[in-house]
Order: sequence, then C-alpha cells, then structure tokens
Amino acid sequence: MKSNDNRDPEVLKIGTHSIKRGQRVNISIKVAALYDHTPLSIPLEIIRGKLPGPTLFISAAIHGDELNGVEIIRRILKRKEISHLSGTLILVPVVNIFGFNNKSRYLPDRRDLNRSFPGNSKGSLASRMAKIFMKEVVKKSTHGIDLHTGAIHRTNLPQIRACLDDEKTRELAQSFGVPVIIDSKLRDGSLREAARKNKVTTLLFEGGEALRFDEDVIKSGVKGCISVMEKIGLIPKHKAKKVKKVQEVYIANSSYWIRSPHSGTLSFNKSLGDRVKKGDILATVSDPFGREVIEITSIDNGILVGQSKLPLVNQGDALFHIATFKNSTKVKKALEEYKDSHT
Repeated sequence: MKSNDNRDPEVLKIGTHSIKRGQRVNISIKVAALYDHTPLSIPLEIIRGKLPGPTLFISAAIHGDELNGVEIIRRILKRKEISHLSGTLILVPVVNIFGFNNKSRYLPDRRDLNRSFPGNSKGSLASRMAKIFMKEVVKKSTHGIDLHTGAIHRTNLPQIRACLDDEKTRELAQSFGVPVIIDSKLRDGSLREAARKNKVTTLLFEGGEALRFDEDVIKSGVKGCISVMEKIGLIPKHKAKKVKKVQEVYIANSSYWIRSPHSGTLSFNKSLGDRVKKGDILATVSDPFGREVIEITSIDNGILVGQSKLPLVNQGDALFHIATFKNSTKVKKALEEYKDSHT
C-alpha cells in the first residue's frame, strides 16, 4: 500500500509543533479547561522514520472508560520494531481525557465523542474535541486503528469491525489477524465514518470490557497493530517479531443480539467465544426465589462474540451478541488456536 505524500511531509505540523523525519516526540494538544481553568490536553507520541512512508494513527479511550487500548498503546511504545519506521506513527492513548479522568464513557455534556465527528469548532464540547482530533491527527494520516472495548458491564471477544465493501479496508482487517471480523456499517458521527470521508483507511478493534484490563485482549491488540504496520509498509517484515499466526480469519455473515424476555436474576450457560447452535440454552432468568425460571435460547448457529456481565437484568436488556458464519466449527477451532498462541 502506497502512502499519500501529502500526508508524509518532510516536516509534520501538529498543533504548534513541527516534527521532522527521524524524530520521536511527546506532545500535547490543548482542547479545553476545567472549571478552575486547569488546561486539559490530548497527549500524543509521534515517531517519524527517516524514510518516507504511510502515516498510521492508533487511538484509544475515545470512550473514556475503555482502558484496554490505553495499555495496548503503552506496550507498542516499548516495541523495538517502531525504531525502524518508514513513515510516521501517531499514538494517542487517551482521546477523551474528560471521560478518562472521570472513569466515564462520556464527556461532561453527556455526549458520546464517537457520535460527534467530524465535529464543529463552534459546537458542543464533544463536537469541538472531535474537530480538533480530525484536524490534527486523522486528516494527517493515511491509515488508522481505533481501539475499543465493550460498554460498561459488557464484554467483547477480540474482533475487528470494518466496512468491508472497501477492498483496502478488507485487506487491512484481514491483516490484523484476529479470527473474527464483523462487517460493520458506518454510523453517523463515528470516527470511522469521518475518516473514510477523508480517505483514511480505518479499522475498529473491539475486545474486553470497560474499566478493566484483559491480558488476552491486550496481547491480541498489540499483535494486530504490529501486523497492520507490517502490512502497510510502516515497519519492514524482517523487523517484526515472529509470532504464531492464525491460519485464517473469518468474516461474519451477520450478527444479532439476544435480549432478555423478562426481568430478574440471570444465570449463564454459555461463555464468550463459545459456539452455539440454534435452540441452545444461553442462560436462564428467574425471580429471586428461583420459582419462575425462563430459558433464553439461541435463534441461529454462531459464535458468542459479546455478552453482558451483569447477573441482574431488565426485560429488553441486550444479553448476548452472536455472530453467524458459514462454518462456525472452524471459527471455534481458530479461536482456540489463537488463544493458545497468546499463552
């Protein structure tokens, strides 16, 4: 994949900073202030190779309580491979600094930053932050990886979500190396939608749950990001650490959510990554005495790629996210091999 020369200049300007080829700098972009006028800034680490090439941004904590991505970026910063770049790597461990410091998904105005792109310099706080991030990071990149987890009290299997009608995006998604890829349509106001409109090929990595570190997910994310860097030519293949790779990745035909038919206490029968068949009992919901028990069953064959972590549910709550595949048996085997390669 060739880089866009306009996005890999001799001197890269981000905010008030100018970064030359061969430099590695840590900078901050001021976005707002607290009530007491304490400034808040988005931290960035920018690593530029001596040779030209693609510009990749990796971002985390657009939802402030999604922490696995923060740790993924911290570990990438310690990798030897990033000392041999042809191009530029922009690492942004915490985008939503307000949410991060408050352990919250949202900004103080209760808006979702990932529904506020491309932003407006005269809009809400979320819209203004989105505008700054687009201007200073996304529009100066050729590729992007946005790191996410499940929402609070919900966990996700490591997976890539991407709009696969674009061939470049499809190739990049497969290069990440996680066994499960979900063809996810673009949402209005999302970073992926805004990036695509600016011709920045972008993936969304999902894994784990909010406010928790998950070691398997973190290892998956690090490995996948390094694989993407290798794929786009940001790092040479012979510099990438040799790791066991899954032989094949699988694109889901579709996915669906199972919701609770009744309020009560939930008992799980299936776990994340399990293969389920149509009619399998996924869980039961009952009253506090256990006298009225209602079974919750799968409506189709597939792989359990997301689930609630709370044992208390209301009627209509989303409980299980199931992805369907042409051959879910092969996907299950690939997941087991992938997990083994991280232990």
